[in-house]
Amino acid sequence: MPYTHPGLQRIGPANSDWPTLWSYSTADSQATVNTSGYFDAAADDLNVGDVIMCHHGSGTVVLYPVLSNDGTTVDVADGLPLGTTDTD
Repeated sequence: MPYTHPGLQRIGPANSDWPTLWSYSTADSQATVNTSGYFDAAADDLNVGDVIMCHHGSGTVVLYPVLSNDGTTVDVADGLPLGTTDTD
């Protein structure tokens, strides 16, 4: 299911000249979220270099840097999953 606006929450910074960290929660898989066009509805908010911290329904947290945004189509990287194992 594509992203539905307004699902992104801006974390910071307050200065819009810097890359922004966003929070987003979804039950969609990592493969679905990193598909070009998934975040098109947020094209007016996202800039190249911003990072979306996505909380997937499985409990996994993945970081998605915004690679391109032509004002219509947004493309994010494949994603960097944060560690979810604890061996101690």
